[in-house]
Amino acid sequence: MTHLPTDNEVARYRADGAVCLRGAFSLDWIDRLRAAVDVDMADPGPMVRLNTPAGSPGLFFVDFQLWQRHPAARDFVFHSPAREIAARLMGSREVVYYHDHLLVKEPGTRERTPWHHDQPYYPIDGEQIVSLWLPLDPVDRATCVEYVKGSHHWGRWFQPKFFRQGGVDLTVQDARFEPLPDFDAERDRHEFLAWDMEPGDVIAFHALTLHGASGNLSTSRRRRAWATRWCGDDARYAARVGQISPPIEGHGLAPGDRLACAMFPKVLG
Repeated sequence: MTHLPTDNEVARYRADGAVCLRGAFSLDWIDRLRAAVDVDMADPGPMVRLNTPAGSPGLFFVDFQLWQRHPAARDFVFHSPAREIAARLMGSREVVYYHDHLLVKEPGTRERTPWHHDQPYYPIDGEQIVSLWLPLDPVDRATCVEYVKGSHHWGRWFQPKFFRQGGVDLTVQDARFEPLPDFDAERDRHEFLAWDMEPGDVIAFHALTLHGASGNLSTSRRRRAWATRWCGDDARYAARVGQISPPIEGHGLAPGDRLACAMFPKVLG
C-alpha cells in the first residue's frame, strides 16, 4: 500500500516549502538503490563531478540520470510510490519525470552544498515542480539539508552557482536573478528546517525553496542521497540564457511546450 501524504503534510509542504515524510519508501527500495549507487560510483555517467579537491579528505561525488543506466533507479521512477506522492503534493493530475541527482558525501568530507534554490538552474517555468530528497543512510540534523522555511513564496529568483572541479563559477543568466544573500549570516532573520532521518524517510521540497547542506564530518557514516525531480500540469519548457544544470540536451522541446517526451517521461496521468 502506498502511504500518500496526509492533508497536514500537504499543507506543510505548500506553506513551508519542505516537509519530511516518514517511512515513505520500503527498505527494499532503499537496498536496491544503495546497490545501484555503489555500481554508479564505480562506473559513473558522463555528467559525473567530483567536488572535493585533490588531497582533501573525504569525497563529494555527484552524478545525474541514474534512471537511464540502472534498473533499480528506473523502476523507482515508474513503479515506486514517488509518482503518487509527487502528484498529491503538487495537486497535479499528471506527473512528468524531469531528472535525478546523486549526491554522496563520504565520511570526513568538508565541502558543503552552498545555499541555492533549484528552479533557476532548470529550463522550466511553473509552480508544480517538486524534489524528493531520499537519504540512503541514516542522517542527523547537522548533516541533513537545511531549508529556508517559506522561501518559495518570496517571488525571488537568485543567481545560480555552478559547482565545478575545485571551485564555484558564477554566471548571470537572466535579469530576474538576484545576487544570493549569505543565509548563514542571516540566521536570526529566517527559520530553517532540517530533520534527523532514517532510510525510508524522504524530504519533499519545492523548486524555489532555498536550501544548503554541511559537509559530512562523521568519521564513519556515509551520506548517500538521491534526489529525484517531478513536474506537474503547469510545468512548461522555458529557454534560459547561458548554462543550465544538468545540461540535458536533445529533447526537442520549444519554449512553452509541455515537458512530456522520451527524455522526460510522463509517469502518471
